[in-house]
Amino acid sequence: MSIYGRDPWGGPLEIAADSTADDDRSRNSQDFDRAALSRPLDETQQSWLLGPGEQKKKRYVDLGCVIVSRKFFVWSVGTLLVAGLIAGFITLIVKTVPRHHHHPPPPDNYTLALRKALMFFNAQRSGKLPRHNNVSWRGNSGMNDGKSDPSWTLTKDLVGGYYDAGDAIKFNFPASFAMTMLSWSVIEYSGKYEAAGELNHVKEIIKWGTDYFLKTFNSTADSIDRMAAQVGSGQTSPGVPNDHYCWMRPEDIDYPRPVTTCTTCTDLAAEMAAALASASIVFKDDKAYSEKLVHGAKTLFKFSRDKNRARYSAGNEAEFMYNSTSYWDEFVWGSAWLYYATGNNSYLSLSTNMKMAKHAGAFWGSPDYGVLSWDNKLAGAQVLLTRLRLFLSPGYPYEEGLKTFHNQTSIFMCSFLPYFTSFNRTRGGLIQLNHGRPQPLQYVANAAFLATLYSDYLDAADTPGWYCGPNFYSTDVMRKNPRKMSYLVGFGNHYPKHVHHRGASIPKNKIKYNCKGGWKWRDTSKPNPNTIVGAMVAGPDRHDGFHDVRSNYNYTEPSLAGNAGLVAALVALSGDQKKIDKNTMFSAVPPMFPTPPPPPAPWKP
Repeated sequence: MSIYGRDPWGGPLEIAADSTADDDRSRNSQDFDRAALSRPLDETQQSWLLGPGEQKKKRYVDLGCVIVSRKFFVWSVGTLLVAGLIAGFITLIVKTVPRHHHHPPPPDNYTLALRKALMFFNAQRSGKLPRHNNVSWRGNSGMNDGKSDPSWTLTKDLVGGYYDAGDAIKFNFPASFAMTMLSWSVIEYSGKYEAAGELNHVKEIIKWGTDYFLKTFNSTADSIDRMAAQVGSGQTSPGVPNDHYCWMRPEDIDYPRPVTTCTTCTDLAAEMAAALASASIVFKDDKAYSEKLVHGAKTLFKFSRDKNRARYSAGNEAEFMYNSTSYWDEFVWGSAWLYYATGNNSYLSLSTNMKMAKHAGAFWGSPDYGVLSWDNKLAGAQVLLTRLRLFLSPGYPYEEGLKTFHNQTSIFMCSFLPYFTSFNRTRGGLIQLNHGRPQPLQYVANAAFLATLYSDYLDAADTPGWYCGPNFYSTDVMRKNPRKMSYLVGFGNHYPKHVHHRGASIPKNKIKYNCKGGWKWRDTSKPNPNTIVGAMVAGPDRHDGFHDVRSNYNYTEPSLAGNAGLVAALVALSGDQKKIDKNTMFSAVPPMFPTPPPPPAPWKP
C-alpha cells in the first residue's frame, strides 16, 4: 500500500510497505532489552522508543468531518474568539471616528433659483391651504368664491386656484397658460426636477391648478355651453371695493367677488384644454386622474370649436388686463397637446393644418413673431410640433405642416441671437422681445426656455446646431444684467424689497386692515414685512432702469404666467447635462407605422 505524508522541505513523501516488512518489525520489537524497559524513561526517550511500551493517552474531539486533539480545538476556538473581539473593537473605533465623506457637488445657481421660484406659487394659492404650504404669512382665503355671486349658477364651488399677481383676482386665461408651461417643463425635465428634490412639489403646484380648472365648467359632461373666466374684479366704479381698489390681505377680504361667465370664449377654452391635456401626461401614472383630465380637455376643446367663436376678453374688463388678440394660436396649441395626450390623429391633422397656421400668423412677420407669451402660443406650438418631426417623423400627410413649423422655429431661434437685429437690446444686453413695452422679463424667460429646449431637442437628435442663412449656430444665448441685481426675490443679496403685492406688504399682526386701511402699507417707503420668496418681478425698462417702488407695478409686480416661464427656463438650464425625456411625451401616441405581419408559415409539399 502507499502512505502519503508531507516532506518537511515541502515535497510529497511517499513510503511504500508490504506485509513482509510488517512481520519483520513485529519480530524485532520483541528482541528489545527487557531490563532497559524496567528503568523509568524520560519523555524524549519514550518518544524515540518504537516498541509497544505504555504511552500517554491523548484526548481528541470528533468534529464529524475531521478528528482533532482537544488541546488544538480549545486553542483554535480561543484564538477565533479573541480575533473576533479585536475585529469588533477595531470596527467600533472606525465607525466612531469622523471621516471625510465625498459629498455630491453643491447645486448650481439655476437649481437654487428654481427651488425659490417654485415657492412663489405657494404664496399665490387661494382656498384652504395645505399644512405644508411653507409660507408663514399666508392663510386660507377665498373660501366663498363661487357662492357670493348669484349670477353664477353652474357650480357654487370655485374655491382654490391661484391669485394672478399682486392682487387677488383669479384670471383663468393666464393661469391656464402657466399650468401648461409647468407641465411641459415636467414632461421634458422630470429627471432634473427629481435631482433638485422638487418633482413632487411642482406636481402638487400643477394639481392645485388643474383641480380648480375642473370646477370652472361641467367637467363630467361631453358638451358644455359656458365656463367661468374670472373670479374677482378690478374695474368697477371708483370707490367701490374690489380687488384693485382695496389693498387688503386675501385672508381679510370681505367684499363681494363676482364671477365672470363666458359663453363664447374660444381662446380660453382651448388654452385650458391645453393645460388639462398636458397635465394628463404629467399624471399618467395616476390613471383615474389622468383620464379625468383628458376628458375635461376634450370637452373644453369641443366647446372652443363651437360655431359661435369669439375672444374671451371681448367686451369685459379682461380686455384691459389680459386681452387676447386671437384664438387661432390657441387652436394650434390646444390641438397639439390633445394629440400628445390622446394619440388621436384627428388632433394632429388639425394642428398641422396650414390654413389654421396661416390664421395663427405662421407666415407673416408681425413684430411679436416668435415671442411666446400668455397671449400668443404659436411659437410654443411650433417648437412642440418640431419635437414630433425630430423624434418620430410621422411623414405624410403631416410632413408639410411639421416641416413648416420646423423651419419657422429655426427662423425665430435665429432672431434671438445677438448677431441679428430682429429685436433691440438694452445697453446691458437684455433682449427687448416686447419692443420696449413694460414688464419684459416674462418674455425673456419664455424665450430662454424655448431656446434651451430646442437646443436639447437637437442634441437628443444628434444634431449639433442649426443654420441661420449660410451660418451655423448653437443655441447658447448670453445675457447681461448691468445692475448686478437679481430680479428674483430672495435670491442673492440685492433683490427688490418693495414688491407690488398685497399679502407681502401687509404684516401678519392679527390686525384686520379694511379696504382703505391697507393703503398705508401700499404707500409706505419701508420694505415689505413679508418676503415673497421666488417672485420674479416685472423687470427693468428699455434703458436698464429699475425702480424698486411698490406703487409702480410695471417694475415690481410678479405674475403667475411670468414665474411659470421662469421655472421652465431654470429647470432647463439647471444641472450639467443637456438631457430631456424623449419618451414620456409620446406615452399615449401609438406606433407611427403598423407592426409588420408575421412571416408566412413554412411551405409544406
